Amino acid sequence: MKPLRNLRLSRRAIPLLLVAPGVAWLLFFFVLPILQLLLESWSQPTTRFGLESTLSANPQNYNDAISLASPLLLRSIGVAGLATAIGLVIGFPMAWWVVCRGGRWKPLLTGLVVTPFFFSYLVRTIAWTTLLADSGPLMQAIKFLSLGHLLNTIGLLQDGRLLNTTTALVAGLTYNYLPFLVLPIIASLGTIDPILLEAAADLGARTPRIFIKVVFPLALPGIISGGLLTFIPAMGDVVNSQYLGGVNDRMIGNLIADLVLIQQRFSTAAAISMLLLTMIGISLLIYTRKLGPTSPGGN
Repeated sequence: MKPLRNLRLSRRAIPLLLVAPGVAWLLFFFVLPILQLLLESWSQPTTRFGLESTLSANPQNYNDAISLASPLLLRSIGVAGLATAIGLVIGFPMAWWVVCRGGRWKPLLTGLVVTPFFFSYLVRTIAWTTLLADSGPLMQAIKFLSLGHLLNTIGLLQDGRLLNTTTALVAGLTYNYLPFLVLPIIASLGTIDPILLEAAADLGARTPRIFIKVVFPLALPGIISGGLLTFIPAMGDVVNSQYLGGVNDRMIGNLIADLVLIQQRFSTAAAISMLLLTMIGISLLIYTRKLGPTSPGGN
């Protein structure tokens, strides 16, 4: 009986041993930094330009964070939301084509979606400055087609320029984060049984109704997951707003970088980061409870 009991214990221990490295990694590189960030957000510096700080119950850091971050936070949410929406308009047809028309080339086409990740994020963003520059190919095409006045009127250009504008910022965010949106949608659409589409067509449903009643509900988990994977990092992006955006296009990530690297107000930056982390956590909780696969609406 004792060897049998030891065998059962060893079988129970195997999953724990397999999970242990991942748990240790998360604790060391995720949980501990967040705890340190939380402590720093409730600390007051002992010197103006030093790293030393002491814990304090004074919420001054959070008051400063709210006053500094509120305007930029609203702008960041708007820009990231617009980039996510445009990415969805571009990415959903792309994912649908890969799933339905890819055939034996589907793995290759899916791999091409992530090809930009083989190049540095910074290099890809700087490359966009060449495309959007005043002497770049896009501006030359706009001038050739005499669209400058029209685009300037509707706000896509600013003072006849495309670079260092909100348009360039949104375009850069859409491009850089598009794979994060496309891949979950491909995975979600790949689970749809073609028999369901054939059954809907046999029952007399036209293509728009099939999409609304069958395809979209089944693809919704992938759309929401991709949207979160796009929106969250886009909202805290620093590189695109620095190289593609204008003076009035600073985002919340730029504020945090400025507080840490230039002003050395680490506690205020930590407070802003904790507020962002709280907002993101609440969003993920709502998604899990209301739209997740275990909720009534997700079945």
